[in-house]
Formats: sequence, structure tokens, C-alpha cells
Amino acid sequence: MITEQTTAEPIAVEPITTHPATADRWDDLQTVLVGGGDGRSCQCAWPVMTAGQWRSTTVDQRRKALHDEVDDEPAPGIIVYVGEDAAGWMRVGPRMVQRRVLNSRVMKSGTKEPLEADDVWAITCASIRTKYRRRGLEAVLVDAAVRYARERGARVIEAYPIDNTVARPSSNSMFVGALTTFLHAGFTVISHPTPTRAVVSLEVGW
Repeated sequence: MITEQTTAEPIAVEPITTHPATADRWDDLQTVLVGGGDGRSCQCAWPVMTAGQWRSTTVDQRRKALHDEVDDEPAPGIIVYVGEDAAGWMRVGPRMVQRRVLNSRVMKSGTKEPLEADDVWAITCASIRTKYRRRGLEAVLVDAAVRYARERGARVIEAYPIDNTVARPSSNSMFVGALTTFLHAGFTVISHPTPTRAVVSLEVGW
């Protein structure tokens, strides 16, 4: 008896790429921010506004503030794509311009860097569209953010993630990132200001 053999078609794997969030990618950034979590209302303004500014601004005002950042240099973060689809975003930039971070008790009590250092950058926020979560895209964004900061003169990059080895946070609270992701990217824990939050650092200066 002759048995007909068939060969399964290979499953196409969509390429994953990253790009700075420049003005020509504004619509892609908005696609990410409305794709899950609090991005639609926050517009990633939380890290760069003081508490008073945050309380007094509308969503439209926050969106306008982010648009102004995207129009400027350096770009305020990185967008990750799965194929042609914008799947996630991460804010990275000089710590000095991220006002909420400068007033953060977690950062102040945990950093080893002078608060006025302009060559210290910070990764402060990430948003992954719901349909693309649990695919390792946060790690891709961290690697891209590190390269971007290094290319633009950063000496040190900090982040303030949740220690997911001791906490089981909700998806929305993970906007600051997971500690294990940063450790895998080469960051070192500098301090543990709270039981569930860490300050991590990576030296990237030449």
C-alpha cells in the first residue's frame, strides 16, 4: 500500500523590530497607548509631570504634551513592532526631565547618582498592547532603550521596576517593568527602597 506523505507548511514568524518614537510614528504610538491598560488616559505623562500638573491636566492636554515630546529630540522612547503592527512602547530619556522621577521617594532613597546628573537616563514606563503580552517584548524594548541611551551619551541608565520575584502585581501595575527583565538585560540591583520595588542601574558610558 502506498501512503501519501504531506509536508506541513512552515509557520511564518513575523519579524520584531524597534524604532525611536519620532514624529512620523505618532499614530503608531497612539495605537499602542489605546491597546490596553491606562495608556489611553495617561498618555505616558505620569513620569514627566509633577503631581500638581497631573491632577490639573486633561487627557487631551496630556496627549498634546506627549506629541510635543515626539516632535522634539531625543525621542521620548522606543516603539516595538510585530511585523507591521505597533505592539508596545517604552519611555526612556534623561532622568533630569522626568519630573515625577526626580520627586519619587523610591528613586531618591535608592539611587547612587547625583540628582542633578544630566548623563543619567531612566526607563520609567512601558506599555504592551493586550494582544501582544507574554511574548517577551518588554525585554526587546529594554535592549533597544539601552542602545538608544548609549548612542545619545548616557553614562548610566536607571529603572525602578517591581520585584516580581516577591510580588504578584496586576498587569496594569507593571508599567514600571519587571525586575527579572532588567536583570536579564545586565542591570544590577542598587537598592530595595520598598519590599516590592527595586532601583536597578546599568553603566553604559564609554
